[in-house]
Amino acid sequence: MPAPRPDFPVQDAAVAALPALARPVTAVWGVGPERADQLARLHLHTIADLLQHRPRRYEDRRRFLPIRELVVDQPATVRGRVIAAGVKTWKGGTRSLFECILEDGTARLHLRWWQAQPWMADYYTVGREFLVFGTAATLRPRTFEHPECEPVETGEEEAIHVNRIVPVHPLTEGLTARTLRLLVWRALEKFVPLAALPPRAGTDGTRLAPDVPTALRWLHFPEEQSQAELARRRLALEEFIALQCGLLRRRRNFEARARALPCGGDNRLIKPFLARLGFALTGAQTRVLREIRADLRGAHPMRRLLQGDVGAGKTVVAAGAALMALESGFTVALMAPTELLAGQHFRNFQRWFAPLGVDVELRTGSARTGGTDAPVDAGPAARPRLVIGTHALLTAGFDLPGLGLVIVDEQHKFGTAQRETLVRKGRYPHLLVMTATPIPRTLGLTLYGDLDVSTMDAAPPGRGRIRTFVRTVEALPKVWAFVREQLAAGRQAYVVYPRVEETDAGNVKAVVKEFAAVQKALAPFPVGLLHGRLAARERDAVMDGFRAGAVRALLATSLIEVGVDVPNATVMVIESAEQFGLAQLHQLRGRIGRGARESHCILVAAAKTAAARERLRVLEETTDGFRIAEADLRLRGPGELLGQQQSGALRLRFGDLATDLEIIQQAREFARHADRDRDRTEAGSTR
Repeated sequence: MPAPRPDFPVQDAAVAALPALARPVTAVWGVGPERADQLARLHLHTIADLLQHRPRRYEDRRRFLPIRELVVDQPATVRGRVIAAGVKTWKGGTRSLFECILEDGTARLHLRWWQAQPWMADYYTVGREFLVFGTAATLRPRTFEHPECEPVETGEEEAIHVNRIVPVHPLTEGLTARTLRLLVWRALEKFVPLAALPPRAGTDGTRLAPDVPTALRWLHFPEEQSQAELARRRLALEEFIALQCGLLRRRRNFEARARALPCGGDNRLIKPFLARLGFALTGAQTRVLREIRADLRGAHPMRRLLQGDVGAGKTVVAAGAALMALESGFTVALMAPTELLAGQHFRNFQRWFAPLGVDVELRTGSARTGGTDAPVDAGPAARPRLVIGTHALLTAGFDLPGLGLVIVDEQHKFGTAQRETLVRKGRYPHLLVMTATPIPRTLGLTLYGDLDVSTMDAAPPGRGRIRTFVRTVEALPKVWAFVREQLAAGRQAYVVYPRVEETDAGNVKAVVKEFAAVQKALAPFPVGLLHGRLAARERDAVMDGFRAGAVRALLATSLIEVGVDVPNATVMVIESAEQFGLAQLHQLRGRIGRGARESHCILVAAAKTAAARERLRVLEETTDGFRIAEADLRLRGPGELLGQQQSGALRLRFGDLATDLEIIQQAREFARHADRDRDRTEAGSTR
């Protein structure tokens, strides 16, 4: 067996590994202890960090405007000669203003700095010519406050702050844009020539352009706007190559040390399970079960991500995977993020598995059926069982003898460390992680690049259509009238709010405050209230009433986005819908349309911004979760899809997960080529 090789750095771009750029920022002239502390607040500790501090925007300061043509509140670059300068003081000398007057032959411009500094009088001398960038605060007189200035005699080709496309970097308290720009310039001038960055050739042997030193220059000081984006893409490629190499190495190291438990099964449980389901599996479900069985019979432990749209039938696939491990004599653990979802899984799996003689246990913060504190054992369990739970499964001292398969549902609600804590309760058990939110390809190739991915792209037949409408708060009386009609026809409804209690956040509605008003609007039909602050017993009673039909309308928070399956519920009203992300709205909408009847989702939005309308229009136009996930990534970034724990783990400086699919695919090919070359080199060295 080959020895595990050290992991690649996953997040740093190539420049971070070079000795010349690994020096502390204090190596840059002008960075002392105080300035270094300011840079540290921006996580800039080395020259490489400074050079990779990506500008948030650029200002084109190449076009000079005559002073007489200045417009209030519009940035401009002017050129003029100092005709007067001096300090004004008041309040007994405790307040001061330095004012300099420029003239360019068309008009005069007053430059003002509050709290005059001693050096200003010697710098802004009469007759000296300056390039100045600023924004006119008033035209009577024409005035720039705290402008950026560059003396002409330094040579226009060397100007840093004006007469060029200028970077504007993210800042922190005490650090000005001008100062940070100057430090970046000095680092580029002194240290990049020392870095000796090797050129990188493409997988076809051609040299990539621009090279990294050029890309770093273009990133901060482009000569044309297009160069800044070319630089970002080139540095993003380096970043994604490092990420892909790290993912590939992590997978190789895992496979070098882990041997799979034999969990392929013998069909004695899964066949009767499928026969009792009462419906045929979809082609997607059958395909994914074949992929899982192949993994469970392989030489290395399964590491597979199962993704699919809302209602695609992933739970049945998870049940099939569990039965394969149970047939082989191993225990299975299924972890869900909420008690509501864990309880729903417990009821479903108990109903499916009880006729097969399989024990199903539930372990949550408020419920426990069975369990053991026996030590970890790598062999089959004395009595295989399925244990379903929440974070309670992670409790120290709770062990799972003979653990062969771990299933994590709604995996984006868990951090990687939590997932690994559960896996470590066995000895290299197989792992199946599931997400009900389809994952854009860029995320699948980055955050989940070390997992095999199964995609379920077809829903079970017989599901009713869901129609979605966006309405304003003014339309609520008509909305409630429609809901009453549906309730009178025997249907049930959800009404969802973003918060439990009211806050100071303007028009955002809360479920507790709105409960009485909705009860009145939907009278005489019984209305229930559900949110996370209720005791578990109260939540269970409300949900039992809704499932039984005694509660006709359920007011709830996003707690119901998973773990609720009531086919008779065909209407959903979501108030303050603009407060939710698209992926979460799609998940919530998936609580209806679970029967054969047509369902209706009404999104009531208070916000009237173009961005809010664009987001909600996506849901009106499609029920395709994959399209919605791509739109959510584009509009709100990865946090909505992944949860903040996992999206924060990426820490990309240059890569854009919404647009860089082609770059990520190119980086993946680089990583594969590098790994194959390394294998050939190692094989040759052992001959």
